[in-house]
Amino acid sequence: MSDITLEQAQNAVAAALGKAIAIETKMNIAVVDAGGNLKAFARMDGAWLGSIDISIKKARTARFFDMNTGDLGGLSQPGGPLYQIEVSNGGLITFPGGVPIKNGAGEVIGAIGVSGSVVEDDHAVAVAGAEAVR
Repeated sequence: MSDITLEQAQNAVAAALGKAIAIETKMNIAVVDAGGNLKAFARMDGAWLGSIDISIKKARTARFFDMNTGDLGGLSQPGGPLYQIEVSNGGLITFPGGVPIKNGAGEVIGAIGVSGSVVEDDHAVAVAGAEAVR
């Protein structure tokens, strides 16, 4: 199994920070490795304290299921095939802001989770971080 390097994780955080600054929002940004362990983290000045845990859980959720957390959220609605999955694995986050990180060969090597704004902003910042790794 391939794993994200520290340099790659830091590049993802840096790109996500750049996007957050560009859209004028304060974010917590977490990157986990292929095993779902925290590899890199940044909390922008003034970002919500409650979003620290959410950003880490979004990253872990994206890695555990190798999909965007917003996509998982669609499957976990009442009547959906994964209804109540968010109560598994010690708590998951099933709204946008978590994105798998892939290497140049298309293998998932980690994930990024972002929290601190509306979910559309969280997702955009996470995508910017994930796309910085190749």
